[in-house]
Amino acid sequence: MTARLKAAIGASAVFALATLVSGFPPGRSNAAAQAPSAADSRFAGLQWRFVRIKYHFVNEGTRVPQDFYGEPWGIDSPAAEQNLTRRVKTATAIQVDDPMLMTLDDPRLFEHPWIYFVEPSSMRMTEGDILALREYFLRGGSAMMDDFHGTFEWDAFTREMKRLFPDRQIVEVPRDHPVFGAFYKIDGYPQVPGIGSFIAGRTWEKGGVVPHLRTILDDAGRPMIFVNFNTDMGDGWEWSNAQEYPGYIKYTAMAYRMAINEIVYALTH
Repeated sequence: MTARLKAAIGASAVFALATLVSGFPPGRSNAAAQAPSAADSRFAGLQWRFVRIKYHFVNEGTRVPQDFYGEPWGIDSPAAEQNLTRRVKTATAIQVDDPMLMTLDDPRLFEHPWIYFVEPSSMRMTEGDILALREYFLRGGSAMMDDFHGTFEWDAFTREMKRLFPDRQIVEVPRDHPVFGAFYKIDGYPQVPGIGSFIAGRTWEKGGVVPHLRTILDDAGRPMIFVNFNTDMGDGWEWSNAQEYPGYIKYTAMAYRMAINEIVYALTH
């Protein structure tokens, strides 16, 4: 995200954002007013934890510079998972545990029904990763893949998914799919801009103008992956603390609501 900010705004604005990041603790949120006064009692008894996947990536172990600070699997961390965890806990009756980081070769992977990948177009799985992730999905696991944009990143992502599921297609999630009413009633799929794009006055980046929710289905027609393409849910969660940008709150609300719908659907199907 940091590099996207640099690309979108001038040096003075980058300095202001750096000051903002250092000045706000994770628990202080401008989006607090969006939180419900009491948790919705539906789905009591479900359990969920934000499990971020630390994956192997392009140029890993080389000196080739990346277009961000840090490794791509860690973008928006830890604020994104901390904030989303708090929101799921306050908005729902789901039993919510603390976020955790995990690799695909961790045997505990199969203990968790939901996992998260950020910037998955950067991912390059080992053969062992492919076998583990394929088994995870076919045994009923679900994933959210988030925050990648435009034709170049889509092509990179689809090449990796073909390695994972050579015989399965990535398909569009139709607008009448139950995920759009799994918890909140959502009329259409939202485009959540990264904070840099928002400051630049647009909702898209890297040519990814139209947002898409896509998936890969198992043999029973269950979505194994919710692919959030041309949208940045993670920034929506991370930057709910950004009090300097009150206009961004509406995107934070979109990101929270769509994420909770995707999570609830995954936990109940």
